[in-house]
Amino acid sequence: MTIWLLAIVLVLSLAGLGYRQGAIRVAFSLVGILIGALLCVPLGKLVAILLKAFGVVNPVILWLLPAVIAFILISAIFKGIALAVHHKIEMHFKYKAGDLRLSLWERLNHRLGLCLGVVNGVAYLILISFVIYVISYWTVQMESSGESPRTVRLVTKLGKDLQSSGFIKTARALDRMPPSYYEAADVVGKLYQNPLLEARLSRYPAFLMLGEQAEFQALAKDQAFTEMRTRGDSVAQLYAHGPVQAIAGNPEILRKIWGIAEPNLKDLNTFLETGKSEKFADEPILGRWNYNLRGTVAALRRAQPNITPREMTAKRNYFQLNYSKAHLVVGTENQLVLKEFPNPKTAAGAPPELLTAQGTWSGASGNYHLEFNLAGSDFKPSAVIEGDRMTVTVDKLAVVFDREY
Repeated sequence: MTIWLLAIVLVLSLAGLGYRQGAIRVAFSLVGILIGALLCVPLGKLVAILLKAFGVVNPVILWLLPAVIAFILISAIFKGIALAVHHKIEMHFKYKAGDLRLSLWERLNHRLGLCLGVVNGVAYLILISFVIYVISYWTVQMESSGESPRTVRLVTKLGKDLQSSGFIKTARALDRMPPSYYEAADVVGKLYQNPLLEARLSRYPAFLMLGEQAEFQALAKDQAFTEMRTRGDSVAQLYAHGPVQAIAGNPEILRKIWGIAEPNLKDLNTFLETGKSEKFADEPILGRWNYNLRGTVAALRRAQPNITPREMTAKRNYFQLNYSKAHLVVGTENQLVLKEFPNPKTAAGAPPELLTAQGTWSGASGNYHLEFNLAGSDFKPSAVIEGDRMTVTVDKLAVVFDREY
């Protein structure tokens, strides 16, 4: 198994190195390993600032590389100190202690160095196992039939071996990652292994307004991306795709995604499994709403029971022509978007001019007020929600929408 092969290589190589370098240098290296493991994350934040100043924007690199650099720097400092101390003691025994004491010192130094080298090997094995566990938690969940990079396949293999060998318990003992790290991996893993869940993701209340951005609209309409997801292409292949790069290469969008996702990961995970959000259940207005012609005509008939068949036919034709493509997107933070709504200033008999406008909403418990500006005119209609149907009343005209599933 790869994990045991890694253990043997590390322990034997560092034991040999310890015998060659001696106890003093290896002891300082051990202290450097321990202190580096403790301080690499906080000091890594400073390194990340420097990397950003040099133009590094990849979030994976900014997450992983700074801690590694900080650990290497701390270890290097201790190795430098160890070399100076070792040289001073070696000079003492070589020129001031006599041949017998020099011989005894060298034998003790090498043998104790070998023992400490084994300890260093075990320490490195534990740290490397922790890193493997943290990274493979993602890669194992995103295995695919596509061709993944060799390093990704190796990490996945090591992660599985870590689990089967039972050594994963040791790696978990060092775990200080926030719960959001693993919750995010669970969400991404579900989405990657089940492409059909992407439609459900787009309806999650917290992501509704984000999905209206041009970058996400372009990705949703990209046929090549849909085909890649259907084939099960690897994450690396998906990441290199143009519309994906437009999102992944934009730090501002990535920060916005994480800012929305982080506080909602547990609820999002449940939503992907069940299609229901416990966190946003008290706001039935949240979601996408599509125009319902039959519901609108029925509402008009109830409001005007004496309307003549000719007038009803004219109204029905008007609704069909002007509102058939209309829909609402109602998101969190009291935001909404009206899409493909008819211009109220269009002349009678003229082809409808469909507009898009942003607005706000307020209210609760199924009774709401909407506010938006359409073609320079302010509208403040009321909205009543009953089950999966919303009735918006504008100037005594009731327009009915159904929730999109």
